[in-house]
Amino acid sequence: MKKNKHKALNQSNHYFYNRIGKRSADIIGSITLIIILFPFIILFSIILVLFSGRPLFFRQIRSGLNDCPFTIWKFRTMKTELIEYSDHQYHWTKEVPKDFLFTKPEHLQVTRIGKIYRKFSVDEIPQLWNVLKGDMSFVGPRPEIVEITIHYSSEQKKRLLVKPGITGYAQVYGRSTITYGEKIERDLYYVQNCSFILDFKIIIRSIGIVITGKGAY
Repeated sequence: MKKNKHKALNQSNHYFYNRIGKRSADIIGSITLIIILFPFIILFSIILVLFSGRPLFFRQIRSGLNDCPFTIWKFRTMKTELIEYSDHQYHWTKEVPKDFLFTKPEHLQVTRIGKIYRKFSVDEIPQLWNVLKGDMSFVGPRPEIVEITIHYSSEQKKRLLVKPGITGYAQVYGRSTITYGEKIERDLYYVQNCSFILDFKIIIRSIGIVITGKGAY
């Protein structure tokens, strides 16, 4: 009986932070950053249009909380106007292979300015709108494309039990240099250990990674 009571208490604390504290921080943080970064958003938009043309934004359907689809927004970094990666079909029969390493299709080339935006995560700034809307959080597993999540095993689907984030545990401990199996392991660790302290550590570490451009794709 005591064991069940202790488990219920943990679930209650987890619920409070993820549904109340975390969401409140997302709303306040996203509004604050949108206001502070607004002049830079305008500047980045002008630079992108001058050097890369239109469209300004890239949007794509991703899998969100509980596998619910949503539209993610980014600054466009590709030379093509095709939806990034969405024309690629995967034919796995059981699950996403653990040794799978995501690579960019050859026909989807990154622009010169796009490489800079990606290196310093400038392309992710429009996702502040996703955070404000409630589609995403500041911290969580990165939102995956639907073409991959449809192949998830029951274990891999557990990474969808929390809102996807602009940054996450797998991004600060591996980013684009790890296999999919390693990414899942890190994401599941976050799902099971989500807390204010862990989120704070991830955000601090993310700031350093953004400044150095380490592990950019």
